[in-house]
Amino acid sequence: MKISLDLSRAVWVKSSYSNGNEGQCVEFAPSIAATAGVVPVRDSKHPAGPALVFPVEAWTSFTSAVCGGQFPAL
Repeated sequence: MKISLDLSRAVWVKSSYSNGNEGQCVEFAPSIAATAGVVPVRDSKHPAGPALVFPVEAWTSFTSAVCGGQFPAL
């Protein structure tokens, strides 16, 4: 099933793990998560590009694992 999600008014927040020099940055839209139950995620270098959309529970699990150091540093 394909669901259309309007992200034109989304407020994007840059990850606190981004390195700050416009390099490897991820942005997410928490306001959409609060209303739609999904978290849109995009590459900040390509804001007009596609966004991946994850269920809130999956995003929470992923960010908890990142914060907990469960992934090796690149």
